[in-house]
Amino acid sequence: MASLGMSADEKAALDAFRRDVIEPSMTALVILDFWAEWCGPCKQLTPILEKIAADYADKGVILAKVNVDEQKLIAAQFRVQSIPTVYAVFQGQLVADMTQFRTEAQITRALDQMLKQLPIQGAAQAQEIEPLIAMGEEVLAGGDAARALGIFQQIYEMAPDNAEALSGLARALILGGQLDEADALLATLSDEQKKAPALSRAASALALARDAKPVDDLAGLRARVAAQPEDHAARFELAGGLMAAGDRDGAADALLDIIRADKAWQDGAARNQLLKMFEAIGLEDPWVAATRRKLSAALFG
Repeated sequence: MASLGMSADEKAALDAFRRDVIEPSMTALVILDFWAEWCGPCKQLTPILEKIAADYADKGVILAKVNVDEQKLIAAQFRVQSIPTVYAVFQGQLVADMTQFRTEAQITRALDQMLKQLPIQGAAQAQEIEPLIAMGEEVLAGGDAARALGIFQQIYEMAPDNAEALSGLARALILGGQLDEADALLATLSDEQKKAPALSRAASALALARDAKPVDDLAGLRARVAAQPEDHAARFELAGGLMAAGDRDGAADALLDIIRADKAWQDGAARNQLLKMFEAIGLEDPWVAATRRKLSAALFG
């Protein structure tokens, strides 16, 4: 894009485009989204693109947005005639027109195909660390906090921006009782990183761990709840104690009992706590799927 004969504003816009799109595209795949405030379809598509960019950040994908009303020169250079228009740019070249794709599934399928064909650093690194992340998750599920922490620290050193690595490291710290350290790690995340599902899971795990307060006399609290089944505060405390003791079945049953008796108790505190458990454990986990069915039955049965 030549700058001869341009105004100062046009040169500034061109410099920004080079900085935000062309330079990053030398090593990353840039999703280039042309949009405007008045464009209804743009407003529907933008959240989808933002979510995908967050999910694919560790594979070397970034999102750049061009407001066609404010950056007319850039829009003209790309011959944008309607919006939303979405292109993929790599090494300064337009490599795909993604405008026809409007659903998450369509866009991710196209990205997966491009990532297999293009020499993108992030994609290669993602393949390299994928087995390590799987190992770390397996160790986490087995409850070995120290070993999981060692694995995820190693991955974090290799890929400090990888959402799965950050999530695993935070959850290993949480499992080891290092809640303040996990909190400090999550506090360093950017707004874009926080949108990644893996990091939402870590944030829920931290919130859940802070709620799960150990109970010195679980047997006594059980007896109190049995004698006073309408005491939902005691049952909620029992759920927290059972979570702290690692009894997620018992904790879920206690929360479900509250929901069956009074769905709106404490502004739906029992339901909200269950949802935190689901996200912290992982929505794809079979236990979560089974317990979600129980929650639906309690809410709507």
